[in-house]
Amino acid sequence: MSATTSYYVPAQSRLPILASISLFLMAFGAGNMLNDSGAGTPMLLIGAVAMAVIVFNWFAQVIKESNKGLYSTQMDRSFRWGMSWFIFSEIMFFAAFFGTLFYVRTFAVPWLGGEGDKGVSNMLWQGFAAEWPLMNTPNAERFPGPGGIINPWALPLLNTVLLVTSSFTLTFAHKALVHGGDRSTVIKWMWATVALGVAFLACQGYEYYEAYNHYGLTLQSGIYGATFFILTGFHGAHVTLGTTMLIIITLRLMRGHFSAKHHFGFEATAWYWHFVDVVWIGLFLFVYVF
Repeated sequence: MSATTSYYVPAQSRLPILASISLFLMAFGAGNMLNDSGAGTPMLLIGAVAMAVIVFNWFAQVIKESNKGLYSTQMDRSFRWGMSWFIFSEIMFFAAFFGTLFYVRTFAVPWLGGEGDKGVSNMLWQGFAAEWPLMNTPNAERFPGPGGIINPWALPLLNTVLLVTSSFTLTFAHKALVHGGDRSTVIKWMWATVALGVAFLACQGYEYYEAYNHYGLTLQSGIYGATFFILTGFHGAHVTLGTTMLIIITLRLMRGHFSAKHHFGFEATAWYWHFVDVVWIGLFLFVYVF
C-alpha cells in the first residue's frame, strides 16, 4: 500500500451501471420464475452470470490498484467502513428472517390455535393443534405438513462442528500472517478452512436430499418448511460465497499477495466468514434444536 495521503479516485467505469442492469435481470427473472413464467429462469441465469463476470473484473481491478500502491491509509479506512456496513446489512437481513420465525412461532401459530386476544382466528380452522414444528397445517389439503423433521444431532451437529472448526483454522492462518509466519503455513490453514466450507456445503446438500425424499420437508410443506429452507438456504448461499472468497484469498496468498501489515482483503474475508459461522449457530439452535 502506498504511503501517500492522497485519496485515489479511479477512472470512470461501466461496471457500476452494468452491475445494476444485472441485478435488475436477476430480480425480474426471479419474480417471473416464482409466477411460473417461462422467461423467468433464463433471465435469472443471464443476470447471475453477468453479475459474476462483473464482480470478477471489478475485484480484479481493485486488486491491481492495491498492488500498484495506489491506496492510502484513508482509502484503507474507507474499505474497512464499507465492509463493516456491508456485514451490518447482512445482520439485518438475517434478523428479518429470524424475526419472522419468532413471530410465527410466538404469535401466529398460537392465534390459529385459539390462544390470546386474536385467538378468534381459530374459528377458521377449528380443531387445529398449535404446536411447533408445525407437522399438521390448518389447510392440510393445499399445504400438507412434513412427514418428519431433521434430527438436529446428526448432520446439523456435524455441520456446526465443521463451521466452528473452520473459524479456528482461519484464525490460525490470520495469526500466522500477522506475525510474519511461514507463508506455506498460512496457505495450509487456508486450504483447511476451504475444505471445511466445502464439507459443510456437501453435508447440507445431502440434508436437503434427505428432507425432500425421505421426510416430505419441502418449501411447500407449510410455514415450517418455508422458514426452514429460507433460513438455511440463504445461509448456504452465504457459505458458498464465503468459500469462494476464501479460495480467491488463498490463491492470492500463493501468488505472494498480502503482508503482515497490509492484508485487508484477507481480513474482510475473515470477518465475513466469522459472521456466517455465528449465524449458523443461531440457525442450529432456533431452527433445528428448539
